Amino acid sequence: MIQNQIKTLLLISVLTGLMLGIGQLLGGNTGLTIALIFAIGFNGIMYFFSHKIVLFMYKAKEADKVKHKELYKTVKEISDLAAIPMPKVYIIPSEQANAFASGRNPKNAVVACTEGIMKILTPEELKGVLAHEISHVKNRDILITTIAATIAGVISYLAHMAQWAMIFGGGRDDDNSQNIISMLILVIITPIIAMLLQMAISRSREYLADESGAKISRNPKGLASALAKLHKGVQTHPLKKGDQATASLFILNPFSARGVFTLLSTHPPVEERIKRLNEMKV
Repeated sequence: MIQNQIKTLLLISVLTGLMLGIGQLLGGNTGLTIALIFAIGFNGIMYFFSHKIVLFMYKAKEADKVKHKELYKTVKEISDLAAIPMPKVYIIPSEQANAFASGRNPKNAVVACTEGIMKILTPEELKGVLAHEISHVKNRDILITTIAATIAGVISYLAHMAQWAMIFGGGRDDDNSQNIISMLILVIITPIIAMLLQMAISRSREYLADESGAKISRNPKGLASALAKLHKGVQTHPLKKGDQATASLFILNPFSARGVFTLLSTHPPVEERIKRLNEMKV
């Protein structure tokens, strides 16, 4: 668990350094200031409103406390074990089996389950999934991944600025070939590096949520079994509506489980996650 925390810190530090370096290269102190303003602004918006946006996007409704009595009971049990306030519980009207957690902090968190996941998982498997999601809340992963996504977005924005600078003046000075090469690297390479770092952070937090969730529920094999079922379900019935940018919120990528390169995935390989969980001792 500590290794994943250290890895996340290092990756975010590299991503932040990359952003600040690009800002400095593109516009000196002014460029650096612009990058910081964008990072703070976007982070602020996403920090306060991301959970409302994603719930609206997937037409989630607050779960009925009578109809979903057992779901509420399980969420309350896990929240108590995790020593955090109980999140609000939502249901997503989708037959795909999946779940996610969101919210700016433990006091303002939500946990959402699809209708499909309620039908195919056993109580112990569902408990494992909910423990994973509540671990995201406890570990403040929503904030961490939002910061990573925002910084990566700022880097892409700055790269686009550099591209326009090249078009309207960067290539007019034949004696400035070194700067042109630097700008080409900025435009082409840095957004790719930023995206890879962002995906690595997301995968690291998934491993951490698996581990901490399994310790909370004291049943790693329950979560392992659930992941196997959910993986098969996503392969058979990937979501056709939604935003790929929200994929990292779900316990498994809801859009497609096929043909995704490991480095470009928001989630670690399911087989590796299951293997680690089955080897855990709690």
